[in-house]
Amino acid sequence: MAAKARGIPGAEITCAWPQPHAACWGATKPTGRRLRLARCRQAPGNVGAWREDERREDGPRKSEDTTRPVNTDTSVLSPAEAVNLAADPRGPHPDPALAALRQAGIGRALVLGGGYTGGRFALKLASAGVTVTATSRQPTPEDAGPIQRLRFDPEAGCLPSAGDLEGTTHLLVTIPPDRRGQDPVLATLAPVLDQLPLRWVGYLSSTGVYGDQGGGWVDETSPTRPGLERSRARLACERAWRARGLPLQVLRLPAIYGPGRTPFRGLQDGSARLIHKPGQVFSRIHVDDILGALAHCLALPADQRPQTLIVADDQPCPSSETLGYAAHLLGCRLPEAEPYAQAALRMSPMARGFWTENRRVSNRLLCQGLGYRLLYPSYREGYRACLAQEPHT
Repeated sequence: MAAKARGIPGAEITCAWPQPHAACWGATKPTGRRLRLARCRQAPGNVGAWREDERREDGPRKSEDTTRPVNTDTSVLSPAEAVNLAADPRGPHPDPALAALRQAGIGRALVLGGGYTGGRFALKLASAGVTVTATSRQPTPEDAGPIQRLRFDPEAGCLPSAGDLEGTTHLLVTIPPDRRGQDPVLATLAPVLDQLPLRWVGYLSSTGVYGDQGGGWVDETSPTRPGLERSRARLACERAWRARGLPLQVLRLPAIYGPGRTPFRGLQDGSARLIHKPGQVFSRIHVDDILGALAHCLALPADQRPQTLIVADDQPCPSSETLGYAAHLLGCRLPEAEPYAQAALRMSPMARGFWTENRRVSNRLLCQGLGYRLLYPSYREGYRACLAQEPHT
């Protein structure tokens, strides 16, 4: 069923759900590009949305053999399924990250930057029986659970001592460049790190170092051409870490989502925005797959860990597509579509920066080269798991 997208004159739209109903499909434009409307007659609340879908046969997209069964059930997953690889259509099974960490031979772990991703990785390490220390800028809580907590705030003069870090064998750094574009860890702790018996150092960087690619694919061998100031700072920090001569592995990440970082709350409180920018796509990764990829790498022999690794899911796509699916899961309507030129007038400089760059990032090395199996191959599996875990939904 072809129709017109609300707020976007002249746009053809069709159904966008994982198994579209035949009656909802509209004509494909001769260019091979189409807008698809998430107005499936059987969707809750007759949700209206659109997405731009560019049919491509080029580019390294899929992480696995296409003969693998795909779970297209749109029902909400239970919390137990979400924890135990909810995306696997064969059913729940033990967390592979824990098994990988237990066999990795980690003596003592340190996570510099125990925030959204680092904090979860520290808990995963602790669950695997690893002695782990994590830092934060805030004062150390009295009840830190199984993790030793330290304060690290160079601007406030709060630094861990050499004794606090003694015996660390595995280090993960999640802290971004500071306001001067420098790495705060190297600026303050480099002499201490040089004295540690480190067997692995992981540095979480950004796929922003590749710059704008006009929607094209990039992988670990692609040249780095950062256009944004924050991405240039990221690349400079990567190079500074490489120059230390440590057993370093740089992991480049796209947009991170997970529980608490989905569109659900924005759709419910009316703050979500449906922005239309033709041809624009974003890559993303669920936070649990970052943890899984880290654990997978740690379980590999040191000489099999690539120095640079992209961690991303299988499906780069427009933000309108992910917002439409989130609305489908909630059974709510989407906001009016806004052309990007109009929406950009009310964006922060950081938000506009995200929209000025357009690229697809490949996970071929991670999934085919190293054999990692994504917990959430796309936002669909990830959003269903998040919906089961987010209390406000």
